[in-house]
Amino acid sequence: MPAGRYAPSPSGDLHLGNLRTALLAWLFARASGRKLLLRYEDLDAGRTVEGSDNRQWQDMTALGITFHEQPVYQSQRGKEYDDALTQLRERGMVYECFCTRREIQEAPRAPHAPPGAYPGSCRQLSEAERARRRQERNPALRLLAGVDEYTVEDQLLGPITAGVDDFVLVRNDGAAAYNLAVVVDDQLTGVDQVVRADDLADSAPRQAYLRGLLYGSDAAEAVSYAHVPLVVNGEGKRLAKRDGAVTLAELAEQGISPEEVRDQLLGSLGLPAGDLQQALEAFDPQALPRDPWVWSPA
Repeated sequence: MPAGRYAPSPSGDLHLGNLRTALLAWLFARASGRKLLLRYEDLDAGRTVEGSDNRQWQDMTALGITFHEQPVYQSQRGKEYDDALTQLRERGMVYECFCTRREIQEAPRAPHAPPGAYPGSCRQLSEAERARRRQERNPALRLLAGVDEYTVEDQLLGPITAGVDDFVLVRNDGAAAYNLAVVVDDQLTGVDQVVRADDLADSAPRQAYLRGLLYGSDAAEAVSYAHVPLVVNGEGKRLAKRDGAVTLAELAEQGISPEEVRDQLLGSLGLPAGDLQQALEAFDPQALPRDPWVWSPA
């Protein structure tokens, strides 16, 4: 059975923006006959907050968001990432990179390259130079990309074209990087629908490109994308925990129930209040608001 997914980082409680995206992932999956999976992206141990995974699950359940299987934890999937990396290594598509962030930012790059794109500084290092640099710094591993850009089709945004540089596959601490882990997990768990906030839209082309390299063009082209608008504060900035009472627990302290939060989120999407099944019956992706939802404490 094909699947959608919601994939938060267990770095604290979900705020209203996270919950709205989770709600949309549920609606998109159910409306298209897919199951919905939950994946915790916990590869960055320094950001993981103990117990937040369970609190996130409880908050989503309180809104009526349900999942078909037990959660997947990226921290438990090292073998899957290693297998994918081995495949790319055997094809000569991986190389060591010793650059610091500052060196990348200050390096000259082609005029058409987007800001922050990796300029390929370590592509042509000799084996002797790599051996010398290993004594100074553990390398990250980068993909030797064969294209400059890639395009995916999004249900809400239309075609998304973005640059594909030699992005990181494994960080210099040995952990799989975001783009590799996401692609491997989506493919191996049957995810062919990606619903997430639209600030991540630019990452879709590089992930689709990598999915095609690892699993074939059919696998890459089969993915349905829907990048949904953010929730922002009164200043138009992405909603964050510093904006006040933005989690279910904080809102409960003000006497606002999960059902009231659910209804407010549904209203922001132009959907009827109440049980999510009613919202599902009225759900039309093309009728969704395309602008960010401005949330106010009032």
